[in-house]
Amino acid sequence: KDDALEGKKVDVLIIGGGLTGLLCAEYLQKAGLSVAVAEAKTVAEGVSGRTTAKITSQHGVIYHKIERKYGLEAARHYYTAQQEALQEYRRLADRLDFDYEECDAYVYSLDDRLSLSAERSTLKRIGGEAEWAKTTPVDMSTAGILKIPRQAQMNPLMLMKPLSQNVPVYEHTRVRKLDANTAVTDDGVTITARAIIVATHFPFLNRHGAYFLKLYQHRSYVVALENASMPSGMMWSDKQDGITLRQYGNYVLVGGGGHRTGKQGEGYKAAEAFAEKYFSNAKVKYRWATQDCMSLDGIPYIGRYTPSIPSVYVATGFGGWGMTSAMVSALLLTAEIAGHPKEWASVFRPDRCVWHKQLAVNAAESTLGLLTPTVPRCPHLGCALKWNPQEHSWDCGCHGSRFAKDGTLLNGPSTGDLPRKKDR
Repeated sequence: KDDALEGKKVDVLIIGGGLTGLLCAEYLQKAGLSVAVAEAKTVAEGVSGRTTAKITSQHGVIYHKIERKYGLEAARHYYTAQQEALQEYRRLADRLDFDYEECDAYVYSLDDRLSLSAERSTLKRIGGEAEWAKTTPVDMSTAGILKIPRQAQMNPLMLMKPLSQNVPVYEHTRVRKLDANTAVTDDGVTITARAIIVATHFPFLNRHGAYFLKLYQHRSYVVALENASMPSGMMWSDKQDGITLRQYGNYVLVGGGGHRTGKQGEGYKAAEAFAEKYFSNAKVKYRWATQDCMSLDGIPYIGRYTPSIPSVYVATGFGGWGMTSAMVSALLLTAEIAGHPKEWASVFRPDRCVWHKQLAVNAAESTLGLLTPTVPRCPHLGCALKWNPQEHSWDCGCHGSRFAKDGTLLNGPSTGDLPRKKDR
């Protein structure tokens, strides 16, 4: 039981010690508010420590999709938010050393030049920059490539270290219960706050907001190639499971082969096959996988968790673009809690329309998981788990929780381990 936290009162309690939680704490504290960060494990142990850390306003080919669904003004709001996030990273880089490097970004399509053309058209009309590329970091055959100038890449762990030293962080402090202004940890410690931010990657409050239907989780795989190089720049596909590339030091990071968590996928095969084709003299030195929360419409949920508990906020559904989304969350939530909301905040509202095709897919997966009569079951909402032979884990196809072979929790939204065999 942590005596330092017992009965603690702060302006804002942040649940989650990843990049989002730490940036929120940093900016709220700069705004003059008292904060505390409660982290269930240790800082950077989750998804923030597994990202390839591309800092970019260009999230796949999202702008023409936002315009089609919500109008040009919504696309402009999304772009403005990302540009503010980029600018804040530049300011941080002036005073902190986190291997921040500005470079151009390239988004390509193997088979859909029309999609890229529509994206470029929307960007032009909202003040963005995107031009057809004549040369790219990797000479590969495509249907088209757009170049987006002055983006960036970084080492997020180097940034999270000073951030975690600047704000009060309580590790090994798992919040189990939460209401409007009070949080209770596994150890029975009570923390009171005027506002609470849930920055746990996947929200863990099931009774509010229907996030178990509005989100699903997606696995993706990365290999680090030793003794490989590419010209300056980052590349990624217009498809969620496409190949991504960036250089870091003496390594080229190749990502790809993504799939819904709990479903069968290629694993590392796609990234390794690409590496063999385009970097034949390089050697795979490291491999790792990461997990992304996907919203119904490709836009994160950042704002009030639900109108019924207006003092609780959420930041989730970053869709693989966690670097700028983390900063957008910090800027948006700081402004909201301080009482001067951002004009562009409306595009991220968590209570926006849910009637998208993905809602039906999520509902069907949840129903299938609940009706499948196998064990073990996920403690989150009782869905059947599937064994993942590539990563040696039990994965939930409903909401993306993952467990090690011995039942230890690897990824939420579950907040606890699987029961041991002797306890079942």
